[in-house]
Amino acid sequence: MGEKKKTGLILTGGGARAAYQVGVLQAVSAILCEAGWRPDRNPYDIICGTSAGAINATALACHADNFGEGLQMLLRVWENFTVEQVYRADSLGVMRSSAKWLSLLSFGWLLRQWHANPPNALLDNTPLVTLLNRMLNLPRLDAALLDGSLHALAVTASSYTAGQHITFYQTEAEIEPWVRMQRVAMRGQIGIEHLLASSAIPLIFPATPIYCNGRREYFGDGSMRQLAPISPAIHLGANKVLVIGAGRLTEPARDITEPAQYPSLAQIAGHAMSSIFLDSLAVDIERMNRVNLTLSVLTEEQKAKTLLRPIEMLTIAPSERLDEIASRHVGSLPRPIRMMLAGIGATEVRGSALASYLLFEASYTGELIRLGQKDALTHRADVLAFFET
Repeated sequence: MGEKKKTGLILTGGGARAAYQVGVLQAVSAILCEAGWRPDRNPYDIICGTSAGAINATALACHADNFGEGLQMLLRVWENFTVEQVYRADSLGVMRSSAKWLSLLSFGWLLRQWHANPPNALLDNTPLVTLLNRMLNLPRLDAALLDGSLHALAVTASSYTAGQHITFYQTEAEIEPWVRMQRVAMRGQIGIEHLLASSAIPLIFPATPIYCNGRREYFGDGSMRQLAPISPAIHLGANKVLVIGAGRLTEPARDITEPAQYPSLAQIAGHAMSSIFLDSLAVDIERMNRVNLTLSVLTEEQKAKTLLRPIEMLTIAPSERLDEIASRHVGSLPRPIRMMLAGIGATEVRGSALASYLLFEASYTGELIRLGQKDALTHRADVLAFFET
């Protein structure tokens, strides 16, 4: 009798867009419970997350001994979100971070008093530390790995210092770190600093220091330079993976009827964010499908000569544009943040992609949860087949 297949869960990045993941997971769990699964049963042996997906991944991993409980906790957080839980949104906080930072970009050569201690990012995300401490029970994660409720947890971050993409993973299994072009793995205990680093959207949130190989390195969002988002789960032993995206994987071209306008700063930033958070996942899924197709036509003898192995994959991604949903909820942001975003064009429809990553407000995250639930339910047959129920 062969070894039991291991199921991996891939949660990608995207700031506030990660609310969609929670809706998908809730609907998938509901489908499995209707098929006879216990609500506390953890369907995922290996959980991998990037950016805000790393926070969701770790929260679920901490409840691997009672998955339903962890999922309900995540739902409560995302259904009741306010931006103040993630970054400072009061006038003083915005002045200390964004206004100072934007001014430095504009005429920093005049502001010598900031040279010794320049502003680090557009927004101050110190409130996120409090939220993470409230959400996570890391000793419970250690226990889940010890008793086999979970095989492995992995979160990814990008080192500004070394220029490498690093996957931090925690497991009790004998899994050696792997090294690939510009991406490496490091085994150890995952802590809040790894989540702050993984979710530090470039320029928006400050970099986070982590000690690696005996030295301090500064890290930012794990979606940067993430060439193969599915790879960590495979290295950790997954035979099948559920991939939940944070944006449409195939965006149809917009129907442009009006003359093109010069792009706003927010429109350019949103375009850059999409390339960071969405493109690498779409490419990796395409690559995995191509590998699976190639392996399917090889003989057993030929398969024995390659290190590649087929990976069963189910992908669920938004069926609607999340930036268009965000444009309907920008008004729910606190006034100081709304004014700051308006200054760079993020409150306009064409610049709403940037807002979609920062809109940690219940009206927006709640709609994304409902969209995730709806999209997962349309894949009901695929979900049942994937989990072999």
